[in-house]
Amino acid sequence: MKIDILTLFPDMFFSPFDESIIKKAREKALLDINTINIRDFARDKHRQVDDYPYGGGAGMLMKADVLTAAIESSRSSGSWLIYMSPQGKVLNQAHVEELAGKKHLIILCGHYEGIDERVMEFVDEEISIGDYILTGGEIPAMVLLDSVVRLIPGVLGGEESAQEESFSRGLLEYPHYTRPREHRGQEVPEILLSGHHENISLWRKKQSLIRTLLKRPDLLLERSFSDEEKKLLEEILFDRE
Repeated sequence: MKIDILTLFPDMFFSPFDESIIKKAREKALLDINTINIRDFARDKHRQVDDYPYGGGAGMLMKADVLTAAIESSRSSGSWLIYMSPQGKVLNQAHVEELAGKKHLIILCGHYEGIDERVMEFVDEEISIGDYILTGGEIPAMVLLDSVVRLIPGVLGGEESAQEESFSRGLLEYPHYTRPREHRGQEVPEILLSGHHENISLWRKKQSLIRTLLKRPDLLLERSFSDEEKKLLEEILFDRE
C-alpha cells in the first residue's frame, strides 16, 4: 500500500513512522509512506499557505491554489483522497477495513479554520475520529494510518490476532491473562488452564458478549447474532436476573 500525507508539519510524523507496526510494515516493504509538505507548493517568497476568508470572519483558511498543487503532485489513477475533518463521518472498524483494501491513500491534514471550499472537488471522503476539536489533522491522520496499516496482509504476521481484537467482530474483546497465575489474591480463571480448547473458545465468546453488554451496549444494537451467540446472551441475561 502507498500512503501520502499532505501536511504543514511533516516532522510530526518522523518518530511514529519509525516505531512499532508501521516500522515493521515499511521494513517488510508492505508500506510505502511519504509526507508531503504543503508549504513547498506556495507561490510567493514567504511561502504563504493561508489567507483571510472572503466575507470576513475569524481565523484563516488554507489556500485553494496551494492545496490543489499539493494534491495534484500526489494523485494517481487509483488514489483515494481523505480529508481529516470534524465534519466527516466518524471512523469505525468497518470503515478501516474498507480503506485497508485501497492501493493508494492520500491523507490531507487541515489546519486553521479549514480549507477553501473549492478544494473539496478533489476530496473522495471526509473522515473524523470523534466529535471534539483538535489543533489540526495530523494526529487524526496518525490514528487513521495506524488503524489501516495493521490490517495490511502480512503486517501482523497472522490474521487471527487482528480478527479477534475489539470491534473486529462488532464486539469488545474478551479478557486476557498471563503469568503469574496468581496476582495479589486474583487467580487466572480455571477454564483457561484446562487445555479444553472448545470450552475456552465458548468462554471467550461469552466474556466478549458480557463486556460489550456492560461497556458498549450500543454495539449490540448494530449487529446480527449467530444461534450460538443468541444462546449465550440468553444465559447472560438469565444469570443477571
